[in-house]
Amino acid sequence: TSLSRAVQDLGHNVEVILPKYDCLNLSNVKDLHYRQSFTWGNTEIKVWFGKVEDVPVYFLEPQNGMFWVGCVYGRNDESRFGFFCHSALEFLRQNGSSPDIIHCHDWSSAPVAWLFKEQYAQNGLSNGRVVFTIHNLEFGAHHIGKAMARCDKATTVSYTYSREVSGHGAIAPHFSKFHGIRNGIDPDIWDPYSDNFIPVHYTSENVVEGKSAAKKALQQRLGLQQTDTPVVGIISRLTVQKGIHLIKHAIYRTLERNGQVVLLGSAPDHRIQGDFTNLASKLHGEYHGRVKLCLTYDEPLSHLIYAGADFILVPSMFEPCGLTQLTAMRYGSIPIVRKTGGLYDTVFDVDDDKDRAREQGLEPNGFSFEGADSNGVDYALDRAITTWYDARDWFHSLCKRVMEQDWTWNRPALDYMELYHSARKN
Repeated sequence: TSLSRAVQDLGHNVEVILPKYDCLNLSNVKDLHYRQSFTWGNTEIKVWFGKVEDVPVYFLEPQNGMFWVGCVYGRNDESRFGFFCHSALEFLRQNGSSPDIIHCHDWSSAPVAWLFKEQYAQNGLSNGRVVFTIHNLEFGAHHIGKAMARCDKATTVSYTYSREVSGHGAIAPHFSKFHGIRNGIDPDIWDPYSDNFIPVHYTSENVVEGKSAAKKALQQRLGLQQTDTPVVGIISRLTVQKGIHLIKHAIYRTLERNGQVVLLGSAPDHRIQGDFTNLASKLHGEYHGRVKLCLTYDEPLSHLIYAGADFILVPSMFEPCGLTQLTAMRYGSIPIVRKTGGLYDTVFDVDDDKDRAREQGLEPNGFSFEGADSNGVDYALDRAITTWYDARDWFHSLCKRVMEQDWTWNRPALDYMELYHSARKN
């Protein structure tokens, strides 16, 4: 919704089309109602309409049960999403819509790019241009390659990730139409000034008081010692991509430096989940009251961690954009990141990246490291924790500074508008 709203705010009409999954939480959809039905592929498809955060959304519900399987992914996905893409285009055609831009995302809506060009561009939707965004190249490269060939313009979610994947077989032949535009965060959802999940609302002006209250609440809630100590927060899916070997090392290193660690996250792979469950009971026993691993998904708790932690660690092996570091800064937490993808584009090391930050019109805003071993993570983590202990006033001014940087959709939305206009000239 965030990009859609930002483009809407610039005065354009945006509509979203999604499958009506049976597992959707529809409480966030305002005025949801049945709008019409149409037939495609011998199947009746019911169309529902509502608004999500002020963005008009159409939900397509094929009566063949393709999206009544209790989950989004993992059930014969290619045919389900292929069917959805085809019926979405058919819905536009039968409705007499003529969008200027059809913007599709990742492998699951990639078929829109070639179906449009092969069947619809001459057939009722001749006005349209296709923009295709890759959020993660790890999945569905074959579909992504086909969409790259047929779309008018393509993007991925940060400039550095676009360079990192430029040699990939799905992208290299089409690199001239491929652009990196970083994602933003939604400033309404992530706003310490109005956040209901934190004890004291704050802005950059009272960041020290606000974060101090949040830290106490966090320590209390998780049974940690109520001491004045640096807290390192980790909010992550626990996958190899996210650098789990570095996460484990950083937990021990922080404890050695008398810090506290809070980890929130779960692993899709049950072996990794089991591994972390064992690590949790070991750590909770050995370092009682100084470390807490919450191996689940808990959005309200994530807000409290962003507000209550001093640092947020993101040691990803690769990261197309990364929103964790951007959200951290919105809450005045200092990011500690590995230099890759969007992390490199948004976090500028206070010691090593002063010139690079200045080129972007920014002040340095965090701690970063290269390499993928424990020495790298120590280099960034040690400097961060030392700063907290030895230069507390300077550290507080850094918290204020990162809160005042703009990592919302304001700038990226303008970049997308420019791209949409250039697609129209094709």
